[in-house]
Amino acid sequence: MSEEISAQALPSGQVSAHVQQWRSDQLRPLDDLVVEEVPVALVYNGISQAVMMATPCDLQDFAIGFSLTEGIVDNLQQIFDIQLTQHAAGYEIALQISGQKMQQLKQYKRSMTGNSGCGLCGIESLSTAIRPGSIVNSAALPDAKAIQSAVSSLPSYQPIQAATGACHAAMWCDMQGNKLLVREDVGRHNAFDKLIGAMAENNISSRQGFAVISSRASYEMVHKASFLQCPTLVAVSAPTSLAIAQAKQLNINLIGFARSGRHNIYHSCMSDTAD
Repeated sequence: MSEEISAQALPSGQVSAHVQQWRSDQLRPLDDLVVEEVPVALVYNGISQAVMMATPCDLQDFAIGFSLTEGIVDNLQQIFDIQLTQHAAGYEIALQISGQKMQQLKQYKRSMTGNSGCGLCGIESLSTAIRPGSIVNSAALPDAKAIQSAVSSLPSYQPIQAATGACHAAMWCDMQGNKLLVREDVGRHNAFDKLIGAMAENNISSRQGFAVISSRASYEMVHKASFLQCPTLVAVSAPTSLAIAQAKQLNINLIGFARSGRHNIYHSCMSDTAD
């Protein structure tokens, strides 16, 4: 007999899937929960700019964060309106931005179809792949206990991940490691964009605190952290070589392999330990 899950009772970002589970030498039918992944089109002043695969929750946060980290706008005030429309094939987010920023966007149009794990899809040449980040004001590392506290608490703020086992998260913490905001998405880049957008909407300063991501720290994640003016990025998994180089160039403390009882310091602005 299958275990039924009511679609009406499911939280946003989760859907039910019929599966056959093999366990203890027996095969049985059941309804499982999987993370929702849909195309999300971002349209600026009537012109389509990007289509990303994302989890359809906190999409306004995503639109704002994407706009900021892609350099489409410099601040929230340059976004005049956001309209979300659900279609049979996915979602469309229509943004109205300032005329000046729209002109700049037309000059550097990055039309792309990005999968949920892709941060650089659609880039047409090597010269445009590595974009300049924003230099961050150097800051001391958070206390090791604060980092450990934040990393240990992250799973308790990931309901979609707990239900599906396939969702990333990005969390903003104060200097004591206490959670202030967290966002989830099937894509690690999307989760970080959602967090950045939510921080902008809630006027949360990035000067005092640090970000924790449930994934590896790639170049794109460090790049996004720079636009947030995030002084410290903590990743549950490892960083890449380019991420470390970017962190050094942009004055970002970079922590990786942050697990219970341990973490690696790949770059600290206030010491030469990891250099």
